[in-house]
Amino acid sequence: MTIENRSIRAIALDIKKEWVKVNYAAKPYLDAMLELDSINDKYGFDNARSIILYFLSNASSFRGERAKALKAELKALGA
Repeated sequence: MTIENRSIRAIALDIKKEWVKVNYAAKPYLDAMLELDSINDKYGFDNARSIILYFLSNASSFRGERAKALKAELKALGA
């Protein structure tokens, strides 16, 4: 079974809906992800891969089954 990769923006929108009180350190990376479509995109001088990695490293307080699934989806993009 193959899983269709969604855009980074679509995943970020789901995270924003799910994570009501976003950690202050993760917020700028979540905001940047809302501007990205694929792992090959850039936001300013940062590439999507580094933005996702920084988000994930600051999103430890984003917990639960849905959070786990969304983080795994980000990791599956190649980050």
